[in-house]
Amino acid sequence: MAEHLLGALPLPADLVWTDEFTWPTVVRKTEYALTGALIVDVGQRQAGRPITLGGDAGGGWVTRATVDALRVLASEVPGQFVLALADGRSFNVIFAPESAISAAPLYPIADPGADFPYVVTIKLIEV
Repeated sequence: MAEHLLGALPLPADLVWTDEFTWPTVVRKTEYALTGALIVDVGQRQAGRPITLGGDAGGGWVTRATVDALRVLASEVPGQFVLALADGRSFNVIFAPESAISAAPLYPIADPGADFPYVVTIKLIEV
């Protein structure tokens, strides 16, 4: 099974891109002129597309060691990486500024080892 790669860090291919189709590439803003005429500004977005990769209780798990490696990547400056998806597409990304990584153990355990499975959500932004 192919895998995703974030920089050189392998990620499971069953991490799902949850917001792939929620970002409009065209932005429109409307306002009214003093005459009452409608003014519509239209523009093409150049960057900033969110890429959220997430797992759940059914799959897309990573190890605790991978969560630690993600935290290290997220703290790098300037922190721009290539995300290569398992389907062959690739994107230049940075970590989202807020809550870039959230992870929880698959089930509660007092002292999880480096290979213990975690459910993770990784928030990236295409640049």
